[in-house]
Amino acid sequence: MKQMKKEWKIFLTAVMYFTRVRVPATIDHRAEYLQKASRYFPLTGILVGSACSLVFLIFARYISVDIGILASMIAGLLITGAFHEDGFADTCDGFGGGWTKEKILLIMKDSRIGAFGAIGLIAVLGSKFLLLKELPQFTPELVHTGNTPGGSGPSLPPAVALFYNYRFFILALVAAHSVSRLMPVLVVRWSEYTADPDLSKSKPLITHKMRFPELTVVTLSALAPFVLLPWHFLLAILPVLYVAYEMRAYFKKWIGGYTGDCLGAVQQVSEIVFYLGYIIVWRYM
Repeated sequence: MKQMKKEWKIFLTAVMYFTRVRVPATIDHRAEYLQKASRYFPLTGILVGSACSLVFLIFARYISVDIGILASMIAGLLITGAFHEDGFADTCDGFGGGWTKEKILLIMKDSRIGAFGAIGLIAVLGSKFLLLKELPQFTPELVHTGNTPGGSGPSLPPAVALFYNYRFFILALVAAHSVSRLMPVLVVRWSEYTADPDLSKSKPLITHKMRFPELTVVTLSALAPFVLLPWHFLLAILPVLYVAYEMRAYFKKWIGGYTGDCLGAVQQVSEIVFYLGYIIVWRYM
């Protein structure tokens, strides 16, 4: 029981650190908890993806699918405080405007957003919207509402029917948030933090190297949404792993490792690549 309470506090620490969701005031910023919080990074992604899916269903039901997608994206930004998007923008500015390690790191520390960061944000948010817009086009015909003329499916309550008809979209959204948050964990495991750790607010996170048993549990939690999907959708993870590996190599080449902003960039790019891989698997397999 004591260990379960400790794990619960570590999980809430992860929620507190990676999102803006309120947690009980009794959960403090203890370094011991923050050091192990990354093990719940994918699970936090599942919660964020589930919340975004709920927002999508509400707006898709009462307004339109496009507005539902936009609302789900905004919900994700609000829940996380644009935590990862901010890191992605800083990474674009740093690597776009710097040609030495020192210059890249200096630019990334600047809280102001530059041209490369602005262009990067427009590109990443636009890509998410367009890719998510593709997903409902593969959704089965809405014949399970119980009031569709000629519908052959069983009659279901409207709310249940809406979830059923968009189940592949919802699972894609949840899986993208969990898998994309696994990639920074892998980068941390096999890379070195390149900035000054003493100046980093996430020092306990970057000094903790997961052992393989712990990493296995984290990986399984990231793959949990695939339990409800056909097995071939797991193939969508392969390009995500490749891109995360290449980004890790790119960061190592230019700055000798990674920073917190780099991890945000890995998460954002991994999410987009997952959507693309998911669509390809859905369409051609």
